[in-house]
Amino acid sequence: MAKKINNFKEMKEVELKKELALFKENLRVIHFKAEGSRSKNVKEAATLRKQIARIMTELNNKVIK
Repeated sequence: MAKKINNFKEMKEVELKKELALFKENLRVIHFKAEGSRSKNVKEAATLRKQIARIMTELNNKVIK
Protein backbone atom coordinates (compact mmCIF):
# COMPACT_ATOMS: atom_id res chain seq x y z
CA MET A 1 0.00 0.00 0.00
CA ALA A 2 1.50 3.28 -1.10
CA LYS A 3 1.36 6.07 1.43
CA LYS A 4 0.53 9.56 0.24
CA ILE A 5 3.06 11.97 1.66
CA ASN A 6 2.02 15.57 2.18
CA ASN A 7 4.95 17.87 2.66
CA PHE A 8 3.38 20.66 4.67
CA LYS A 9 6.67 22.51 5.15
CA GLU A 10 6.75 23.51 1.48
CA MET A 11 3.15 24.74 1.41
CA LYS A 12 2.19 28.37 1.84
CA GLU A 13 0.01 29.56 4.71
CA VAL A 14 -3.07 29.98 2.52
CA GLU A 15 -2.73 26.45 1.15
CA LEU A 16 -2.31 25.07 4.66
CA LYS A 17 -5.49 26.79 5.81
CA LYS A 18 -7.42 25.32 2.86
CA GLU A 19 -6.09 21.83 3.65
CA LEU A 20 -6.98 22.31 7.32
CA ALA A 21 -10.57 23.24 6.45
CA LEU A 22 -10.82 20.23 4.13
CA PHE A 23 -9.53 17.79 6.75
CA LYS A 24 -11.83 19.21 9.43
CA GLU A 25 -14.83 18.83 7.13
CA ASN A 26 -13.84 15.24 6.31
CA LEU A 27 -13.51 14.46 10.02
CA ARG A 28 -16.95 15.93 10.68
CA VAL A 29 -18.47 13.78 7.92
CA ILE A 30 -16.80 10.66 9.30
CA HIS A 31 -18.19 11.37 12.77
CA PHE A 32 -21.71 11.66 11.38
CA LYS A 33 -21.29 8.47 9.35
CA ALA A 34 -20.13 6.63 12.46
CA GLU A 35 -23.41 7.44 14.23
CA GLY A 36 -25.49 5.52 11.71
CA SER A 37 -23.33 2.60 10.73
CA ARG A 38 -19.89 1.12 11.07
CA SER A 39 -17.03 2.42 9.00
CA LYS A 40 -14.95 0.13 6.85
CA ASN A 41 -11.81 2.07 7.69
CA VAL A 42 -11.74 2.41 11.47
CA LYS A 43 -8.41 4.26 11.53
CA GLU A 44 -9.55 6.98 9.15
CA ALA A 45 -10.64 9.40 11.90
CA ALA A 46 -7.37 8.97 13.79
CA THR A 47 -5.39 9.58 10.61
CA LEU A 48 -7.33 12.76 9.89
CA ARG A 49 -6.79 14.05 13.43
CA LYS A 50 -3.04 13.47 13.03
CA GLN A 51 -3.01 15.31 9.69
CA ILE A 52 -4.90 18.22 11.28
CA ALA A 53 -2.34 18.33 14.09
CA ARG A 54 0.54 18.34 11.58
CA ILE A 55 -0.99 21.24 9.65
CA MET A 56 -1.68 23.24 12.81
CA THR A 57 1.89 22.66 14.00
CA GLU A 58 3.25 23.91 10.70
CA LEU A 59 0.96 26.95 10.76
CA ASN A 60 2.17 27.80 14.27
CA ASN A 61 5.79 27.45 13.16
CA LYS A 62 5.21 29.80 10.23
CA VAL A 63 3.62 32.41 12.50
CA ILE A 64 6.52 32.28 14.96
CA LYS A 65 9.22 32.62 12.29
